[in-house]
Amino acid sequence: MFEEFSRSYYLGRLYVTPTDADRALMDSEQHERINEAVYATGEGIESLETPLVMKLDSQHFSVHGDSAVPTNTLALPETLLDGMDVRNPPSLREVLLARRECASQLLSFVDGWDPSVSWARATDGDDTDRPAGDDEFRNAGM
Repeated sequence: MFEEFSRSYYLGRLYVTPTDADRALMDSEQHERINEAVYATGEGIESLETPLVMKLDSQHFSVHGDSAVPTNTLALPETLLDGMDVRNPPSLREVLLARRECASQLLSFVDGWDPSVSWARATDGDDTDRPAGDDEFRNAGM
């Protein structure tokens, strides 16, 4: 579903559709699988409910799991869809999924969310110097 794209993102395609919810949602089982593949460090007990961070067009947003959302679908609140070029939903769109380090940075801007509590920090430090092809999460969520 998601493939390596850059040092900060994976690239995937999801059906984008509106939702009445106040936050972005995707299938809860799919959310958990992606969360484990991309954000978990494998050290200790980790929450698989941490929001995923995605980007569509120029907007970043956190994505939560919900069993009412169909698989391979990203349900976005109308307020988010207003500023995007999504026509005739559900519309198949390319979506960026932030890697753990990038997501942690982006979520730290969200009021009241502390990634150091929700995610175990990597013990090997920042891996931004690692080549883009050297990715332990290649094809995450597949």
